[in-house]
Amino acid sequence: MSLDQTLLRIGQTAFSFADLLVTAAAFALLVMIATLIFAWRGQRQRQDETQAAARRTADLEYRIAELSGALRSLAEQSQGAHVMLTATLDERLDQVTERLGSSLASQTERTGQSLSQLGERLAVIDAAQRNLSALSSEMITLKDILSNKQARGAYGQGRMEAIIRDGLHASSFVFQGLLSNGSRPDCLVMLPDSNLKLVIDSKFPLEAFNALKAAQGEADFKTAEARLKGDVLKHVRDIAEKYLIAGETHETAIMFVPSESVYADLHEKFEDVIQKSHRLRVIIASPNVLMLLVQTLQAIFKDARMREQAGLIKLEVTRLLEDVGRLKERVGDLQKHFGLASADLEKLGVSADKINRRGLRIESLDLSEPLLPEDMPRPKLVERS
Repeated sequence: MSLDQTLLRIGQTAFSFADLLVTAAAFALLVMIATLIFAWRGQRQRQDETQAAARRTADLEYRIAELSGALRSLAEQSQGAHVMLTATLDERLDQVTERLGSSLASQTERTGQSLSQLGERLAVIDAAQRNLSALSSEMITLKDILSNKQARGAYGQGRMEAIIRDGLHASSFVFQGLLSNGSRPDCLVMLPDSNLKLVIDSKFPLEAFNALKAAQGEADFKTAEARLKGDVLKHVRDIAEKYLIAGETHETAIMFVPSESVYADLHEKFEDVIQKSHRLRVIIASPNVLMLLVQTLQAIFKDARMREQAGLIKLEVTRLLEDVGRLKERVGDLQKHFGLASADLEKLGVSADKINRRGLRIESLDLSEPLLPEDMPRPKLVERS
């Protein structure tokens, strides 16, 4: 078979044996080249994989080395922190021990102070107990005073005098003053703007009141009640008869009761006694009522002094108005003198202006200007003998 013999025809194209051999050789060459390329690529890929594995191994070794260094540094830091923590704990334990010691010492000191204060307070309580004992004895003494008529009178008069002295001026009252009928009331208050005197009596029949308090049955109560009414009204009548003097004393007198409870019981249970004493122009007063009366008298004395001062002020104002009137007249006279002086000054000004104009004309030698009528010389009058 020759190489130029046609073996294959595709369409109009004919392929000979040589063409097929060339094509087969080219195909084989292409397959070989492709095999070589694939082999080279596979070797290249294996090299890349080997290098990547080596890099990964090196990176892993580096990471392991870093981790080992970090673990070593962490171990060293942990050891240092442990040492520091141990030192800090020792220091804190020392501080806590010291604070605990100081706290125990201060607590011991405060406990000692509290015990000393407790001792002082116990001493104060002991002193207060002694004061209470003394007060009890004083109350017994006060009871003895109230049971004794003369001592009770002195006690009531002492309370009354204390209230009067605290509220009024010494010149406005007198104790045990003498009246025209020879009687001496416990206190006389001189009323302002009047010659009358206010009478204050400090005696009170307390025995009947104590009997009323001690009454047990109804019969005893009625008897004590009748006795109290009789004693109080008798004392009220005595005050009205001895101390109410027309033209010398005030029309009302004061009967001082040195106990607020007695005063309250009288007003609560014996209203008829209070009304009868009012009709007899005798006012029953407790310490608080007497203090109110003294305050009222203070206001009255103050008003009286103010009226006296008002009279003096009125007199001084009248004199001041007279002085102002004379001053006004003198100012009018002075104003007239100033008016005359002002007119003279105006005339002097006119003369000065004329002299000034003449001086100016003389200075400018302006003699051609005619003289004004007021500038012309006046003829002198010759007196005839």
